[in-house]
Amino acid sequence: MTPLPARLRLVNERTLTQGWRLVLTPPDLHADPSDLADDDGISAIVPGTVAGALEAAGLFDRTTPEPLNGQDAWFFTIIADEAPGDALLRFEGLATVADVFLNGEKILSSHSMFTRHDVPVRLTGSGDRLAICCRALLPHLSRKLKRARWRTKMIVPAGLRGVRTTALGYMPGWCPEIQAAGPYRPVTLLRPEQHSVRAVDMAASLDADGTGHLTVRFETTATQSMRLRCGGHETAVTIENGHAKATLDLPGIAPWWPRSHGEPLLHDVELLFDGDRIGLGRTGFRRVEIDRGADGTRFALKINGIGIFCRGAVWTNADIVALPGDRKAYAPWLHLAAEANMNMIRIGGTMTYETKAFFSLCDELGLMVWQDAMLANFDYPAEDEAFTAALEDEVETLLRATQASPSLVVFCGGSEMYQQAAMMGLAERVWAGPLTEAILPGIVADQRPDIAYIPNSPFGGAQPFSPNAGVGHYYGVGAYERPLEDARRANVSFAAECLAFSNVPEQVTLAAHLPVAPVHDPRWKARVPRDRDASWDFEDTRDHYLGRLYDLDPARLRREDPARYLDLSQAVTGEVVEATFSEWRRAGSDCGGALVWKLQDLLAGAGWGLIDATGLPKPVWHAVRRAFRPVQVLLLDEGTNGLDIHLINDTAHALPVRLELTCRRGGRQTVVSGRHETVLAPRSRLRLAATDLFGAFFDTTYAYRFAGPQHDVTEARLVLAETNAWIADAFHFPLGRRAALHDATLTAALVESSGGFALDIATDRFAQSVHIDCPGFLPSDNWFHLAPGAARRIDLVPQTNRPERPTGEISAIGSALTVHV
Repeated sequence: MTPLPARLRLVNERTLTQGWRLVLTPPDLHADPSDLADDDGISAIVPGTVAGALEAAGLFDRTTPEPLNGQDAWFFTIIADEAPGDALLRFEGLATVADVFLNGEKILSSHSMFTRHDVPVRLTGSGDRLAICCRALLPHLSRKLKRARWRTKMIVPAGLRGVRTTALGYMPGWCPEIQAAGPYRPVTLLRPEQHSVRAVDMAASLDADGTGHLTVRFETTATQSMRLRCGGHETAVTIENGHAKATLDLPGIAPWWPRSHGEPLLHDVELLFDGDRIGLGRTGFRRVEIDRGADGTRFALKINGIGIFCRGAVWTNADIVALPGDRKAYAPWLHLAAEANMNMIRIGGTMTYETKAFFSLCDELGLMVWQDAMLANFDYPAEDEAFTAALEDEVETLLRATQASPSLVVFCGGSEMYQQAAMMGLAERVWAGPLTEAILPGIVADQRPDIAYIPNSPFGGAQPFSPNAGVGHYYGVGAYERPLEDARRANVSFAAECLAFSNVPEQVTLAAHLPVAPVHDPRWKARVPRDRDASWDFEDTRDHYLGRLYDLDPARLRREDPARYLDLSQAVTGEVVEATFSEWRRAGSDCGGALVWKLQDLLAGAGWGLIDATGLPKPVWHAVRRAFRPVQVLLLDEGTNGLDIHLINDTAHALPVRLELTCRRGGRQTVVSGRHETVLAPRSRLRLAATDLFGAFFDTTYAYRFAGPQHDVTEARLVLAETNAWIADAFHFPLGRRAALHDATLTAALVESSGGFALDIATDRFAQSVHIDCPGFLPSDNWFHLAPGAARRIDLVPQTNRPERPTGEISAIGSALTVHV
């Protein structure tokens, strides 16, 4: 009888998640786990952390954390239901100095949080005992290192520069002091099988002529012929001594685009074997180039030959306690980034490397990833061979794991090392060292030649922190309290960080998690970010712009009208974001992109995040969503040159549109208006003068002042020409925002259809910062300005699987009455 052909399969993997216990002991009390019983300690979550296990047991409070780096943490479990024989134990991340034991024998010592270890073992099959001891990190932070040439106050203690671990938990004022400890990435058992496929590497690239190239390498015990299939094309796989390779050319393959400029198309990659097929995953084809500008000083990205304005935010962490790395943990944050019209996420050098699941989601959502090496601010000991080897290993591991991910477009040699040294007066020859100028670019060139390399962030100007060349960290508007006009005056090339504010959450979050008086209460202030040893915090920055934009004294307003102060505090940072990005996205701007600091908070409160720690978008998130619209209208005050209108179409399609421009007095009476129809070319920017729409002169910016002011607000409204469907709007305040605060009368009607619920909101006169409080639903826009006229429809997206009929209230800043629905 002829035997059936063996099935080809991926190597058998079992993630060890069950039966873990945690015991905390004084440092070095136990050299091995022989004195620890299987039922000692508390239940532990693996992958997970010490903080996560303690929090689950009710023994840890993330809002007032106890230090976690002064004790040894023993994690142990029994590997049951496994046959005896050879196996491989894979440890994808142990924080940070760790010893691993199997049946009492030490099988691994690890000294990096970011290194993956594959350890061959032989199982007995009779309840093998696995123990992991994450040693107290505090003693290692006092290890003698070569004297640093510069120091930083941001990260403490200084000894952290010699240990390969995250800076999270070691930045007072920036994040809660929760130190990483434990097997925070999966522990996996791999067993060899006949006809298995393992260690799969995929690399995809795209030529200028549109031809894609896919190279796949893997190890296999099979010897029969195989074929590789992708995008409707196939090729033979060559196998030699268990190593397989195939290269496939794909002419005219549909490319992967960032979500703002096209479809993030991914293609299945399969192996064909004896009539069977096995999926190896998905990949996308795209080409990345750096645009240096005519004079070689600029920085912008081209994807598939098209210039991309990169807009997004800096990633913090899905949860600083658990440090999760699974799709479920990442998805809510990344989906909100995508919904805010972002096309880039930066993982900064003070965070952690994220997992393949993170990049897979970014692949699907069309979010480009800017990845820093986990290096920040310090003068790192490049002369230490063990340190350098660990750094090389972690970067190689990350790049290999993400080879198939088109979302990874930039790798950067770390954050603010160049800046830190340069601001202390040191010369470039001191801070531009081998780690970032030779070692890391060499690894990137070898592992991911399809991505861009940046030596540090910021870098490239007369000083590395000068924002008018290369990559900058721009805080002129923001921490340095420059006027909004500085966003143009600074001639920002590319802001890898910008616009850090103490962003106030929605009232529902404050009521549930921080029910105290804003600013006055120390519990409120404890959640406000600040630079260590600074005499100010980022709430002071927000108050500065509240005073500037609304011509009010924030301290007095807070005392006399705290409710209005809170409303304006929730609105003002969004106003600054929209105004600043209007400068950077306008026609004539050379800015290549900007990333807001940061995407999410780690604790509920007025932190840097656009999204609060509960996962609810803050008012500023909605402003970012408007500022990042792929099809956009902007109004720019050019003084005596009048008011310019900028139309932007980032999409791949031509759009017939109609522009309507209206100047109003008292927020209601039309003084002058005009319209203009055009077809916006794909991926284009167009500038128009406001007077071109009026057909005659009108002092839109109130620059000439020949008479008293004729209007207090100008509205630009962009609609589809054929259907009159609303696309975007923009507003200009010639006399300032305070002069345009009107006691508007709002109306709202709840509309139900097969698609769900929506609100039709209208106003009798111009209304500022209309906000919708509808528990259980996320409005498609919020904290928006509204002009009189036809009602604006706002969809209500349910935040639960079984939404009830929406109820809530709608109000506007300056309006006395609230509308209930």
